[in-house]
Amino acid sequence: MRYKTFGKTGLRVSAIGAGTWGMGGNGWDTRDRADLIASLHAMIDGGVNLIDTAPAYGRGMAEEIVGEAIRGLRDKPIITTKCGMNIDKPGFAVKKATRGEVIRGCEGSLRRMRLERIDILLLHWPDENTPLRETMEAMQHLKDRGKVRFIGVSNLPAAKMEEASRYAEVAVTQLPYSMVDRSAEPDIAWAHGNGIAAMTYGSMGAGILAGGTRKYTEYAKGDVRGGFYGFYREPMFSKVMTLLEGMDAIAERRGVPVAQVAVNWAAQKEYVHTALVGARTVAHAQDICSAMRWTLTDDEMRLLDEETNRVLR
Repeated sequence: MRYKTFGKTGLRVSAIGAGTWGMGGNGWDTRDRADLIASLHAMIDGGVNLIDTAPAYGRGMAEEIVGEAIRGLRDKPIITTKCGMNIDKPGFAVKKATRGEVIRGCEGSLRRMRLERIDILLLHWPDENTPLRETMEAMQHLKDRGKVRFIGVSNLPAAKMEEASRYAEVAVTQLPYSMVDRSAEPDIAWAHGNGIAAMTYGSMGAGILAGGTRKYTEYAKGDVRGGFYGFYREPMFSKVMTLLEGMDAIAERRGVPVAQVAVNWAAQKEYVHTALVGARTVAHAQDICSAMRWTLTDDEMRLLDEETNRVLR
């Protein structure tokens, strides 16, 4: 595993982190809880020392699974969770980041994971009906009380991160970033330049960069691949298939799965401190961690950058 200094926090974090968006049932993953915990343990065994979760993932179930997974571990991983958004029912997000909701949300997360303190608490999404100052001051209050070690934001552009930093000690940001979604790259670079650590999600492009999907499919209503992610739809889908051909060539030369090419591309970016990846099985977790045993060359990075720029035009 490779590790990086996590911005101004001073923490040392693995270049890939464990994402848990898919866990928890209730419209998300339906695997057995023991299998989900085993996949997290495999990530930890592979050197991953950061797990990212949120109350909205499975309406708290993902946090419960994370709590079970880390219970009894001598060296507990860094735990990141969020506030300001919950799922009222499967697929229906409710953004509410008032002072009261932020504080109650944190207490709920602590209870579900059986923790005394959360390592990193992020504002999940901005709440347009609540002043950012109110939200950030509530998070700073939790930090001052010792309930949270570090605070940060997720899904906020650079201008909003700058505003948030006027009201609280913002140390971390989380933004989408992958070979098929570089829209947040300027914001991530801004964060890096201001000492704010960046964790990125969607590193595998919702699985499309793993190379398992090569035939266009019309997904059912409610399936995030057909709705939330534009690269599963045309005209983007065909462009991604061309990108995968270039990735296939690198993977074949290296003797590795194509998914490892995608993971390394994100993890090797200077301004990305940890790239979040969700592991569906123990074998998948081991495969993802194995990607950190090698690195793309400068020439390979340049080639992939050129291909992604072409695809995203």
